[in-house]
Amino acid sequence: MSDCIFCKLASGEIPTTVVYQDEEVFAFNDMSPQAPVHVLIIPKKHIASVAELADTDAGLIGRMFTVARDVAVKLGIAENGYRLVVNTGNDGGQSVKHLHAHLLGGKAMGWPPYAE
Repeated sequence: MSDCIFCKLASGEIPTTVVYQDEEVFAFNDMSPQAPVHVLIIPKKHIASVAELADTDAGLIGRMFTVARDVAVKLGIAENGYRLVVNTGNDGGQSVKHLHAHLLGGKAMGWPPYAE
């Protein structure tokens, strides 16, 4: 999608700190980190949200999760734990309409994540 910031980051049109990439998945540091480690993991294929997934995307979603696991190991947060968050839609807090997972770690996380 030509106007999607995440598509532009994945294509290299906009520079970013790349944490991981392969043919299907791209991971980069969040520009406004909410934890000591905050990496966004996206499919290179433009999918607006979880609500837009096709059954044929199941393998791609699995790949995103294995990339999250590997990045957590690479960044030294796997042993103590981390949080993987996927926001969907406006009420779910999704601010960029490109499917993405937030990998958060490097500190203890509370629950619930937000005070109401």
